Parts: sequence; structure tokens; C-alpha cells
Amino acid sequence: MSRTLSVISSNIRYDEPHDDIHCWENRRDFLTSLMLDYAPDLLATQEGKLPQIRDVDYRLEGLTCSDSHRDWVDSLMYPCLFYNPKSLVLKESGDIWLSKSPSIPGSSSFGSQFPRLCTWAIFDGGILAINVHLDHSSSETRLCQMRVLVQQLGASKASSQTVLLMGDFNESPTCPVRALINKEWPDLHDPWIDLGQEEEASHHHFYEAIDYGSRIDWILVNDSLQAKEMLLDKSRSGSGIYPSDHYLLKARFCWKG
Repeated sequence: MSRTLSVISSNIRYDEPHDDIHCWENRRDFLTSLMLDYAPDLLATQEGKLPQIRDVDYRLEGLTCSDSHRDWVDSLMYPCLFYNPKSLVLKESGDIWLSKSPSIPGSSSFGSQFPRLCTWAIFDGGILAINVHLDHSSSETRLCQMRVLVQQLGASKASSQTVLLMGDFNESPTCPVRALINKEWPDLHDPWIDLGQEEEASHHHFYEAIDYGSRIDWILVNDSLQAKEMLLDKSRSGSGIYPSDHYLLKARFCWKG
């Protein structure tokens, strides 16, 4: 196991032709180059549909997508976990649909605007990585979805030495979902806060400067990891194209002990 762990969480934005210069075809190479430049051991993506995930997978040399457990539905958006097999050895993985029927692909409950999903993977050394994308419209819906996640992964979390919970939570760390996590999984903490960094928006809508909004993209960890850095990558290409309408959230950790 490497002495450090490099992690990225990135909402890659669904393929929307009306995004003009920021359409998927124009930004996919830039997006994946920013990912590779950080040399991630673990990469969590959200919102991509299957053709986009295949585009990303093809371009991320040296990384493997943890999807052998999955039956794809072409119309749906999927969070995905990519990992470097030289530093992380995959043992098990799965999907949890954040609904009243969490084992049924595409199921949706609680008034969610779209079917929402959590994907998880267990790696050698007792590492549990969880990637989630919650509903964008309703706080109560997000709470219900997070309760499903906590219930379904409670046993796996309890038996894991290292836990990372990351993704697009669609609300700030001061809102009810974070309070629920604090109650159910109180050992998870936010390295952004640990490092004393000021809050800022992580969803920028393809605009150059955002002075509103909040940090809705998080990486939470337990005490096995200590953050060396955490940042929102605000890079644009030479032609002014953003890699996504969310900034990539990047972090480097070292193992305690």
C-alpha cells in the first residue's frame, strides 16, 4: 500500500449539446488530462451516462473502473469509482439505488427528480470508498436517500479500517445531510474544514467567477487518513473551456500510524 493516497471527486456534467463551447466533446480531453495530472489512486465521478463513462475510461490510462458488478441502463446517470490497481487492490464492489428498493436498478423514491445511486468498493487493507450523487431539488429527498445509504452500508463501514465518503451531495456541509452523517457516522470528518479553508462554491455553472452558492462536493474521511491538501481545481483550457460545471475536488492524504 502506498504511503499516500491521492483522491479526486468530480461531477463531470451530463452530455448536454446546448452547453455550446462547453459541450462534452469539447471538454472531455481537458477533463481527463486534469484528472491524470493529479495521479489519483482513487477517482469518483458523478452524473455521467454510459457513453461518457466509456470516454473517460478510455482516456484514463492506468486507472480501472469498478463496474463489473453493474448492469448498465443507457438512459441513467451513474456515479463511478476508478482506481489505480498498482496502489489499490479491489476486493468487492456494488451499487445501491437510493430508493425504497435499493437493489433494483433505476428505482426511484422520496420524490427524487431522477433515480439516484451510490456506488462503493472495498480494497485490500480494509479501505471502503463510497461515491454518491444525491437529489438536486429537495433537502428532505436527500435526507431519505442518505438514510438508505447509511442503512445499506452500515455493516461494511463498521468492518472497515479506512472510510472515504465522497460525491455531489447537492447541499452545503452546514445543511441537514451533513447533520445526519454526523449523527450516524460521527467518525467521518471534513478535511476542508480540518485544513481551515474558507467555504466557496464548487458548482460554477460554467461562469468565470461565482460569488454565491456553496461547496456541494465533499470528500469525508475517518481518522485513518490525514489530509495534506484539498483544493478546488479552477483550471480552464487555453480556449476558455471548463472541464465541467463543477470544479474538480482534489485531495492528498497520508496514512496515520
